[in-house]
Amino acid sequence: MSEQQYEQRHGEHVVVRTHEHGHVAELVLDRPKAMNAVSTEMGRAIAEATAALAADTAVRAVVLTSTNERAFCVGADLKERNSFTDADLARQRPHARAAYTGVLELPVPAIAAVHGFALGGGYELALSCDLIVADETAVVGLPEVSVGVIPGGGGTQLLPRRVGAARAAELIFSARRVEAAEARELGLVDRVVPAGRDREEALALAARIAAHSPVGLRAAKRALRVGHGLDLRAGLEVEDAAWRSVAFSADRAEGVAAFNEKRTPDWPGL
Repeated sequence: MSEQQYEQRHGEHVVVRTHEHGHVAELVLDRPKAMNAVSTEMGRAIAEATAALAADTAVRAVVLTSTNERAFCVGADLKERNSFTDADLARQRPHARAAYTGVLELPVPAIAAVHGFALGGGYELALSCDLIVADETAVVGLPEVSVGVIPGGGGTQLLPRRVGAARAAELIFSARRVEAAEARELGLVDRVVPAGRDREEALALAARIAAHSPVGLRAAKRALRVGHGLDLRAGLEVEDAAWRSVAFSADRAEGVAAFNEKRTPDWPGL
């Protein structure tokens, strides 16, 4: 991993750092005193940061990390919500949705680096990424029904796509918390690493991903996301459209040339 390139703060509680010559972006949840509970202001900042990342054509992979040692993110800020009227909650909803949608719709591969608690909206932020690297301290779950709501950051749709409808139903209805080893077994996370190494391993994985064609990465993610859930014939049409978007690109020409010349590609990119 190369040295950090630059750091930009979005609001008080979200930071974007770049690595690997700007090709890997680290989206940092930085509200440690509240275990990264997502307040209205923090939700706005996540939406703002993800919009900036989506527009940055140099970025090839994003890693979502936390500055709190005990938690990735504990979900919605229930202390803030305790003071809300119904009208306040309704006004907050678009900002909350924009935060989760911003992560979900990043056009490049996104990896969550999870340690400690990733609960409710915190786990939904991780689910909005393509991959989840968790360390041995991780505890994940969607406990929203225990406080009178439902997962509202994509959990009812993203979790069944990961683990199947029945397993997602059991986890959501029971509101139970799942520790790292079982989470890996059930498919709630993709990789479990030693305690304290989630960020390092996720950034290393992002660096390996970012070494590849930026045009190819974006097209592959688009095909995976758009094609998921379609019948096979429709999915293959989505794949063909994505293939056509890269097949005649400068990246494809460079990739083939580099392979034949036995050298590292110098991707022209977007």
